[in-house]
Amino acid sequence: MKRRQADQDSPWKEVLERYFEQFLAFFFPAAHAAVDWAKEHVFLDKELQKVVRDAALGRRLVDKLARVHTLEGAEAWVLVHIEVQGDADADFAKRIYVYNYRIFARCDRRTARLAVLTDDRPQWRPSFHAYEPWGCRTGIEFPIVKLLDYEKDRQTLVKSSNPFAIVVMAQLQSPATRHDPKERLRSKPALVGMLYERGYSRQDILDLFRFIDWVPVLPKELEEDFTHALIKYEETMKMPYVASVERVGQKRREKIGEKITCWGKNGSLSAALLW
Repeated sequence: MKRRQADQDSPWKEVLERYFEQFLAFFFPAAHAAVDWAKEHVFLDKELQKVVRDAALGRRLVDKLARVHTLEGAEAWVLVHIEVQGDADADFAKRIYVYNYRIFARCDRRTARLAVLTDDRPQWRPSFHAYEPWGCRTGIEFPIVKLLDYEKDRQTLVKSSNPFAIVVMAQLQSPATRHDPKERLRSKPALVGMLYERGYSRQDILDLFRFIDWVPVLPKELEEDFTHALIKYEETMKMPYVASVERVGQKRREKIGEKITCWGKNGSLSAALLW
C-alpha cells in the first residue's frame, strides 16, 4: 500500500495527457480561454527531460511541458507542475524557478508556469521564489491551485461534468479516508458510479476508472469486496464495461502467476491449481 501511495504520479500523468484541455478549463480558466484549441497541442517530453537531467533537482514531481497556440496566433509553452507526494516540499518553488530559467536558457522560450498542490497541509501555498543580493531582485511568481480548497464546495464537484471534478474527488479521498479503509471501500464505488451517471464514453470511463482505482488505495483484504461491488453495479446498470472485467482478469492472472511457482519436479502442474 505504501508503495502505491508513493507512486501516484503515473495516474496524474495519464489524466493530464488525456484531458489537458479539460485540465486547464477546470483549474486555470483564464489560461484555457487564451488558447486556440482548434490547433493541436503537443507535449514536449524530450525537451523537459533535458532540462530535468541538467538541473539535477532531486525528488521528481509530475511535470509536463506542452506547446499550445494562443488565439492571437502566437506559440506558447505551458509548464505544469503537480505536487502529488502529499508532503510540503521546501524546494518546490525553487524547482519551478530552476525549470523556468533552464527552459529559457536551453530553448529560448518563455513559459507559463502552473502548479497544482494535492497535499493535505492547508497553509502550504508556495507561489514564488526570489532572492535579492545587493539590491538585485531575481525570482518567479506563479499561480497555484490547492485541491483542499475544493472541500468547501463539494456540490460544485458533484455537478461538474469536467473529468477533473472526478479526479479531485478521488484525490481528496486519500487523506480523508486514510485511517478508515471501510469508508474508502464505501466511497470508491460511488465515484465509479458517477462516471456512468454523467454519460461519459466507455473510453473515458476506463481512463478515469484507472485513476479512481489507483489513487485512494485499498488494503488488499478489501480489494475483492471492491471488485464485487463494481460487478454488481455494472449488472444493475446493464453496462458490463471492461473496468470490472479487466480487474477480475488481472486478479485471475496474478493468482495464476502465484500458482505457477508450484510446478512439480516432473514439470507438471495440476489444472486444479489454476482455478
